[in-house]
Amino acid sequence: MLLNPNTYDPAHLDDESRRLLRALVAFFEERGKKTLVKSYIDRSWYDDFLEFSAREGLFATFLTPSADAAGDPDKRWDTARNAALSEVLGFYGLDYWYTWQVTVLGLGPVWQSANEVQRKRAAELLDEGHVMAFALSERSHGADIYATDMILTPTGDGGFTASGTKYYIGNGNVAGLVSVFGRRSDVEGPDGYVFFAADSRHENYHLIKNVVNKQMYVSTFELIDYPVHAQDVLHTGKAAFDAALNTVNVGKFNLCTAAIGICEHAMYEAVTHAHRRMLYGKPVTNFPHVRRELTDAYARLVAMKLFSDRAVDYFRSAGPDDRRYLLFNPMTKMKVTTEGEKVIDLMWDVIAAKGFEADTYFDKAAMDIRGLPKLEGTVHVNLALILKFMPNYLFDPATYEPVATRHDPADDEFLFRQGPARGLGAIRFHDWRTAYDAAAAIPNVARFREQADGFCALLRAHAPSEEQQKDLDFLLAVGHLFALIVYGQLILEQAGPAGVDENLLDEIFSILVRDFSAYATELHGKAATTEAQAAWALAHVRRPVADDKRDAAVWDQVLALVGAYEMRP
Repeated sequence: MLLNPNTYDPAHLDDESRRLLRALVAFFEERGKKTLVKSYIDRSWYDDFLEFSAREGLFATFLTPSADAAGDPDKRWDTARNAALSEVLGFYGLDYWYTWQVTVLGLGPVWQSANEVQRKRAAELLDEGHVMAFALSERSHGADIYATDMILTPTGDGGFTASGTKYYIGNGNVAGLVSVFGRRSDVEGPDGYVFFAADSRHENYHLIKNVVNKQMYVSTFELIDYPVHAQDVLHTGKAAFDAALNTVNVGKFNLCTAAIGICEHAMYEAVTHAHRRMLYGKPVTNFPHVRRELTDAYARLVAMKLFSDRAVDYFRSAGPDDRRYLLFNPMTKMKVTTEGEKVIDLMWDVIAAKGFEADTYFDKAAMDIRGLPKLEGTVHVNLALILKFMPNYLFDPATYEPVATRHDPADDEFLFRQGPARGLGAIRFHDWRTAYDAAAAIPNVARFREQADGFCALLRAHAPSEEQQKDLDFLLAVGHLFALIVYGQLILEQAGPAGVDENLLDEIFSILVRDFSAYATELHGKAATTEAQAAWALAHVRRPVADDKRDAAVWDQVLALVGAYEMRP
């Protein structure tokens, strides 16, 4: 189930995509672990990686929509292969993933724009090997797009001069194209928003510093009377606001696959070290608590992959009448990335001091995995977003044709014409119970289904009051319970196509049962929880169904990772 560079061959993709991904793996393996570790510790800018990407046309091939590809049949925006690339980059380090991720975001406003001049320029820059940047956030406002101090002053000829500072802007040191969000000085409210294209090499673009102590460059920069010509404007008014949110919908999905890649590499190191280390005359992996922690880590990681892979299908099959991906996107940003933290923590409890050693990948993983849930709005923002979908998801299903597995080499062009970023509460979903019914014979799926049905009963009989709905701390506890149901659904939908055996699936749901019980206990303890809601919470704490044979079978899968991959020196 895990990415292994020794055997990696994404056979589900077309020939050119496979070639590029395998070449990328070969680049990192030939570079070797010593170089990977040293460049991380020295915080060296990754020129060699960017040179490789430029030489191979990696970003140009993966990030140029077909409409802008000048007839090149290999260029397209294909979420399936983008996810595969994101996972590989995460496997070798968050910093390499980050420059790719920020380029994705920087291109979002461009590919959503009807500005043919900038579209052509972006395609040419990609061909030349450039990376891009997305300049939305500011130090005093964060990513609050309702407030920006990047001011555009009209020049009278259809253009502007832009002045202001942006903060926390990845690739801002070298980006060939920077998509910058600002507002006009002469127009109040949303009608004054502007997205425009800037160039980090321009003399009026002043790079200030790197704001993080990392190999990646996360810049703060200032524009001083930067000339913005009419042909530089990407979006104005409400369309600029929508472009910002829709770019996040497209780009921040990659957080989940970065977390998966990081955890996969760390797991090979951790399991191999634990099994080979002798303590009291026997392998560390002989201790029951070690087996439990590593089994939990493995099952959680597989669940992360299953959910994320299935979410890809909903992205690729989306359209104006099917926007279910807008729920699954914050789920990947919040749930998958926080699961990644748990996976690393479980393994770290096993390998202990080894996890601090400078010459391991693990100590980099332990640091970097923390950033992913925090790179987009933090957990609470995404949970609050997820709650908008809860009524329709649980109680008002609609009929849809089944969404197929989508590995076809198609251009996901709808992602750049998503339309207005509103109406989330009106989005309908297929019946979540269908996936659970199909797996009802699996003991812990059935037990978790009891908890899910109980959650629906809670909302019917003891729905949050008007006062509770204003209490975000209370609502977040509710949101975690709801998110588990969504998480389980896509895991079940993907388990069959991925060939997951029933033992592993049962193990995954034994964890979900425990997690649901933990969140129910948390809800019980909230000051705002009523007596009736608290009683419900305690009544829905469940023990997972135990099965020694199942545990042994999954443990065999974990042991199979021992020595299966070690990065070349």
